[in-house]
Amino acid sequence: MKHLEGKVTLVTGATRGLGKGIAIGLSEAGATVYITGRSLNNSCSTNNIGGSLDETQTAIEEAGGVCIPVQVDHSNDEQVRLLFERIQDEQNGQLDLLVNNAYSGVQALTDAYGKPFWDCEPSLWDASNNVGLRSHYVASVFAARMMTKRRQGLICTLSSWGGMSYIFGTAYGAGKAACDRLAADMAVELKPHNITSVSVWPGIVGTEHFSRLALEVEENATDQKNSWLSDRYNWETPLLTGRVIAQLACEPNVIKRTGRVQIVAELAKQYGLVDQDGNRPVSLRSLRFLLPFALPSLRKYSWLIPDIKMPWSLLLLTTLSSPKI
Repeated sequence: MKHLEGKVTLVTGATRGLGKGIAIGLSEAGATVYITGRSLNNSCSTNNIGGSLDETQTAIEEAGGVCIPVQVDHSNDEQVRLLFERIQDEQNGQLDLLVNNAYSGVQALTDAYGKPFWDCEPSLWDASNNVGLRSHYVASVFAARMMTKRRQGLICTLSSWGGMSYIFGTAYGAGKAACDRLAADMAVELKPHNITSVSVWPGIVGTEHFSRLALEVEENATDQKNSWLSDRYNWETPLLTGRVIAQLACEPNVIKRTGRVQIVAELAKQYGLVDQDGNRPVSLRSLRFLLPFALPSLRKYSWLIPDIKMPWSLLLLTTLSSPKI
């Protein structure tokens, strides 16, 4: 169903991973999708994972969508300004949805994995939070200037459960917590202009980087500590986040969600959406995820466990480690 036909959207960092899946999901819904990234084609790629704007554009057009690729380095504010100037000119000032996804810290975090922050170079902070937290803020500035003139719009900032619990280290967690706060505080200032700002939490997403990590764990595993990686337990594909954001963007009263965290798996259940393979992963705070996660022998029987959300208050006392007051 093309419920976003006529809408103009922008997904930053869409050469692969979540950004690519989100762009495809929006195009499925009929939106015109601007996509950004540093690599126009594979000859421009700076790592061995691959991915390019050309590849994402091909995938979108194969799905029957409309895609406009723009080569942008989101660490360069002038390039970002020119991007929004182009959208302003080409779309007569219309921008209905910004998805803040661009992130350049994956390789640096992988290299630093398992090390305490003081054994890492201070530059790890910039690698984690420059193209990420800072670039989300910059893109939101330019998007808000367009959206406030039309008194409508949605800004989705990709974050993660790492904002509430230790996952990939200090620099990562601080950045994700700040992304959640960025979305919440922007919501306060944008609400009088009828613009919604939310933070979006996917679950365990099988991106190219994460899939490669899972293969390495599988090859080197000597115990069951990381079995949730090697057996791909409750994984999502990037497309599920795209489908959820597409549905979120067409909610007639989406402003009621502004300033809040939106969990992809929970919205997928609410909207009746399925993932690329037809499955519907559960939320990471669901009893159906938590019990088999702790007891791997239950995973083949997980469908028998109720899909009940655990209260935040209980999670904060146990598995989550958000700052305590």
